[in-house]
Amino acid sequence: MRYQAYRVQRRSVRLSIVGAAALLALAGPPTVSAKPAFPQHFPSSQNQLPQLPTEPDIYDLLPIRTPEQDRWYRDPPNIDAYRPGQIVRTRIVQTRILGVPFPVHTKQILFRSEDAHGRPIVTATSVIVPGIPWIGGPRPVVSFQEAIDATASACNPSHTLQVGTFKEAPLAAAWLAQGFAVNVPDFDGKYNTFNTWDEGKMVLDSLRAVKNDRALSLKDSRFALYGYSGGGSGSIRAAGLRETYAPDIELAGTALGGTPGDLLAVAEYGVKQQPGVTGIANFTTWLAFASLSRNYPDVFDAKRLLTRAGQKIVADMSRRCLYTSVATGMYRPISEYFRPGLTLLTAPGVKRVLREISLDRHVPDSPVLWFHGVWDELIPPSVVVPTVREYRAAGANIRFITSPLPEHVVNAGVTWAPAQAWISAILRGADPGPTFMLDYPAPLPQGFPGT
Repeated sequence: MRYQAYRVQRRSVRLSIVGAAALLALAGPPTVSAKPAFPQHFPSSQNQLPQLPTEPDIYDLLPIRTPEQDRWYRDPPNIDAYRPGQIVRTRIVQTRILGVPFPVHTKQILFRSEDAHGRPIVTATSVIVPGIPWIGGPRPVVSFQEAIDATASACNPSHTLQVGTFKEAPLAAAWLAQGFAVNVPDFDGKYNTFNTWDEGKMVLDSLRAVKNDRALSLKDSRFALYGYSGGGSGSIRAAGLRETYAPDIELAGTALGGTPGDLLAVAEYGVKQQPGVTGIANFTTWLAFASLSRNYPDVFDAKRLLTRAGQKIVADMSRRCLYTSVATGMYRPISEYFRPGLTLLTAPGVKRVLREISLDRHVPDSPVLWFHGVWDELIPPSVVVPTVREYRAAGANIRFITSPLPEHVVNAGVTWAPAQAWISAILRGADPGPTFMLDYPAPLPQGFPGT
């Protein structure tokens, strides 16, 4: 106890020092400088930000240990003996919003799953149960896949729920207010690799873990999936893999939006210098490169493909959460950092990997509701609609609509409302409704950036 108190006191002192330093910086002349290891000069047409502090740097100062520091996240010595979805260990934690404790019961489960190559790994999920009685059967469960989109484990929801920085808390809270339980998996794994099929495996195995935990009494619950952007990727991949990977898991339906379908087409879009707001999309390629280099190091090899400046940017991206990743990578096209004669799409193996992890490889066998903005600066509709059409041609039970509103984040908020209503209905046993394909053409000039 004394040691714990000392640690908390020491961290408090560190926070005080940081706060004092910040005040002194504000009082003095405004100066900003990059770290020597980071590229210090960029072309005038590019993002001119110096190397920013990372979110994990801040999390390291808090008394709640990050996953890298927390022994609870460690693999069991006999991980090969565990079955997918089998529980390794559990704990009860406090959920917070902006640092303020939220009055819900939160149980975290560490469970066994698989990586992109079928090797056993462990990852965590957080099961949040509101203090609202549920009458008339098992309490329904919404598996809420947050848009993690990060390369550091401190950005995973099992940690951000505890420190109060879970980005999509207001959206998840609406289901809690109805009495539903909410499952929030770390579906990118503790190594944070994303836009690969292991995302779907980790979502499905998190539901297996929920069913396996007898104390939760959710074994016979109805499950539905929700996610937007990166969270939509984890959701639709789980729906696509359910039949072959986890036939023991039944899904009432999946609602998603703002999710890339053809990753090869996304890469062709994201590597280029883009005008106006669409230039924000450049960050997605840096982040994807840093992530995919962990699952496919021989293909996405920064030392072989990128200049020294490019290598430093990828290294810098490898320990960031979403917000500073956006700021670091936007208006900085990765195409300008390849070694002479190389491009992302001509590098050996890149096209093969991107095709293998695109969404058309596995078609969901349960009801789907899918939204996408008529103009999305990060993920153009042109890289999504063809995949949805392929799903329909394959017999998928899908409802697709092009939202008439622009911009990626705007659509995240607006399309959540009908998605929330639909999921709430099907979890109560309602029919998912007829299928439809409302892929309205964009009312924008031909060739408009982001369409």
